[in-house]
Amino acid sequence: MTEIIKMAAELGKRIKEDKMTQRLLAAKDAYEQDEKLNRLYTEYNVQQQALTMEYAKEEQDADFVAAIDKRIRELTNEITAHPLFAEYQQAEADYNDLIRLVNDEITYQVTGKRSCSGDCSGCAGCGSK
Repeated sequence: MTEIIKMAAELGKRIKEDKMTQRLLAAKDAYEQDEKLNRLYTEYNVQQQALTMEYAKEEQDADFVAAIDKRIRELTNEITAHPLFAEYQQAEADYNDLIRLVNDEITYQVTGKRSCSGDCSGCAGCGSK
């Protein structure tokens, strides 16, 4: 194993131990283990399958399609309003930001240039403020 790969492995271990990663893993576990969310997702998938089967027919029942569409919207709203869904989404976004920052720093160390997102609010890298 080359020295760079060893360093990458160590970095990976440290990222795994980071509080953002631990928060993501805990949020994901809680999200996946929640009985209500599992029930909602199961019904959502059944409704999606019913809609797909109805659309596959030569002639669709418009009232049936409307009822399924309505229920799918209700399920989507209920899922996205669930606190565990919100926590998981936020934890994942924060984790992705951490990984992006790590990658940006590696890129900077290799190229000498900072990546630019176009939002200069937290950046002093390119001097375009």
